[in-house]
Parts: sequence; structure tokens; C-alpha cells
Amino acid sequence: MLKKKSLWSAIVVLSVALMPLGSYASSAESAEGAVSIDQVLLALIIILFAAKIGGELFEKMKQPAVLGELIFGIIIGNLALLSGGAFSFGHLFNNEIVSTLAELGVMILLFQVGLESNIKDMMKVGISSVLVAIIGVAAPMILGYYVSSLILPEAGFNTWLFIGATLTATSVGITARVLKDLGKLSTPEAKIILGAAVVDDVLGLIILSIVSGIIVSGSVSMGSIAYTSFISLAFLVGSIVVGLWTAPKIGAWVSKMHVEGMKIVTAFLFLFVMSYLAIEVGLAAIVGAFAAGLVLDDVIFVNKKEHPIDDLVKPLYCIFVPIFFVLMGIQVDMSVFLDLHVIIIALGITAASIVGKQACSAGVRCPEANKLIVGIGMISRGEVGLIFASVGKGLGVIDDAVFGAIVIMVILTTLVTPPLLKWSIQRKDRMIAEGVK
Repeated sequence: MLKKKSLWSAIVVLSVALMPLGSYASSAESAEGAVSIDQVLLALIIILFAAKIGGELFEKMKQPAVLGELIFGIIIGNLALLSGGAFSFGHLFNNEIVSTLAELGVMILLFQVGLESNIKDMMKVGISSVLVAIIGVAAPMILGYYVSSLILPEAGFNTWLFIGATLTATSVGITARVLKDLGKLSTPEAKIILGAAVVDDVLGLIILSIVSGIIVSGSVSMGSIAYTSFISLAFLVGSIVVGLWTAPKIGAWVSKMHVEGMKIVTAFLFLFVMSYLAIEVGLAAIVGAFAAGLVLDDVIFVNKKEHPIDDLVKPLYCIFVPIFFVLMGIQVDMSVFLDLHVIIIALGITAASIVGKQACSAGVRCPEANKLIVGIGMISRGEVGLIFASVGKGLGVIDDAVFGAIVIMVILTTLVTPPLLKWSIQRKDRMIAEGVK
């Protein structure tokens, strides 16, 4: 375990390294407020530098790199507050180009999630995984809605609804990493968790689309919910069916071409087309990105002289995805943490998120599986919770205080999952060794 002083040392190094840039940040903006290329480049230098330093530090502390990216983003976004106003980056990160790159990072993230999922595996998901996913989505959403309505009575229906939706998604990447490190990926619990996570992703994306549609239209009628649900399901199922039919044909055609980079270009054409179509039918771009990843597979390419798609996407993933997380951290106003009300909101929704995911263990129907392990494995919200929060902020239903509270919830659920999961697995192993069922 890395000593605490290493964290402070890294923060100091980051601050010292960025300090000379602070005075330059404001001069990088034109008098008319237009975004200049040097402003964008400077923003990217800072973001990527912070992302890799933070990610490396937290990896050494046996924590997900995304936490480092998020926390170092928070530090950068609050340097003026932390330095007592000595220096500030002004509006360096508040421009459309950087925001667009961050959105592209989210699309690549969901595309990668889709690539790592398998439609055949989804179809083989057992009843336990399906029930765990359904309960694991419904319970946190209901709890999140009612807890937020109690803590934030003045916020209104839209905010309560979106907070509930934010608590539905599970970040399976963190759980999968822990299970892999412990050599437990072949256990019944791991299969249920990973299977449920796939269904959870689909349900979460549909809920995000439904909730966003309700908020944008201002209507909560059963007709609008049914319409949005139908559009979401029709697009997801239709795109997968059409994609499975067209992808092999396109892959065979691409495999006959000799121009360099056709495989990765084809993959990103799938990503962009599906994301564009999702937007055109009123859904989030990430829905299309996820669907594109699901239908694309190396099997469709007859000629496999190039690297696997996952390997080709990874460099772009490593560049663009951290931009999103650091930018999310930058948007967190630490001054809201001084408000006891924000802390109460954070603790309330964190409790709702943990209890809600524990409820999903009731869906386990496999006698060999330990329900406690499954429930703990579904706790982490990670990057998906941040995506939901960013969409809510963009729609204007989540203010700085609630956004900060959601970030605290994401950090807490992401931090507690690895040690709790390890403890629960070791507990089961001890019980088996002692002959306790």
C-alpha cells in the first residue's frame, strides 16, 4: 500500500507543474471569448498529464485508475480555492471543443464495453442474472427517488427521478478486476455478476433514455413512457439484428482491401453511424455506441492480419476516455462540500445505492452462489454513474451541489467495493473450509 505522503507528494508535483500555466490560461482566450487552438492544447496537456499521474498513483494503491483521474480533476478544477486565489485556470476547460472530446470519450467507453460483451453470452444469461439485474436496477432507483425527495423536498420531481436513475447502473469493470486478481472469475457468483452487469447496462441505458425523454418533454404520461421504452428497445434490438446481418458482409468486403487501417476505420464508422442514428431517434449517443460494440466482433473480418479490434481501440480509449473523467472532476465545485447539506445528500444517496444493490441478491436462484458476494459485487457505480450525472447536469436537473454529492457517492461506492468483495469471498472460502453451508 502506497503511503499517504505519496499522494500529497503527487498533488504538490501536479500543482507546481501546472502553476506556470495558470497565469497563461486567461491569456490563451481571445478578447471575444473564442476558443483558440493553444487554449485547447493547453487544456489537453493538463488533463492528460493529470489523468496519467492520478491513474498511476491510484493503481499503486490498488484502486481503480478512474478514481485518480476523477480526484486529480477535482484538484485542478479547484486550484483557485486551494491556493487561496493565488492562481486560476479561468475558463480554460469551459469550451465546446474540450467538451466534445469528452463526449467522444464517453462514446468510446461504451463502445469498448459493447466490444467486451458478447451477444451469445447475453442470450445464455441465466434466470439469476436477469433477476439480479432487474432488482438491482429497480430497487436503487426507487430508493434513490424517495431518499432524494426527503432530503431535497424543494428540488422537484425531475431531480428526484434523475438521482434515482443515476443509482441504477453498475460498474462491472471494478468488480471484474477484483474477481480476476483473486482467481474467482469461474465461480458461480462471478458468472451471475458479469451476466447481470450486461443486462444491467442495457436496462440502465434504456432508463437513461426514458428519464431524459420525460425531462425534456416535460410529460410523465404512460403514453410517453411507453413510446420512449418502445423506441429504446426497438432501436437497440433493431440495430443489433441489422448489425449482425450487415457486419459480416461489410467485414468480408473490408478484409479484401489493402489500405492501411481499414479495420479500425470500419469499427469507428460503426460507432459513429450507430451513435448518430441513436441521436436522430431521440436517444443518447452512448446507446448507439454500446450497440455498435455489441454487433462488432473480430469474427466478421475474414482477413485478420491486423491486431484485434480491442487492441486497435485501446490507444484511443487511453487518450479520450480519461478526458471525460478528468473533466467531470474539474466540474466539481469543492466549495459545495463545505455545505453540510451536500454531505447529507451524498450520504443519503450512497446509503440508498448500497442498500438497493444488496436487494438484488434476492434474485439469486443458484444454490451454489453466495448472495452476499453477488450483492457486494453490484455496488460499484464508477464511470457509468458519472455518465448519468453528466447527462443530468446537461439537462439542467442536477445542480452543482447534487452533482458534487453524486461524485462523492461514486467515489465511496467505488472505494468500498474491492475490500468488501475480497472480504466476502474470503469469508465464503473459510465457511467452506469449516464445512459451514
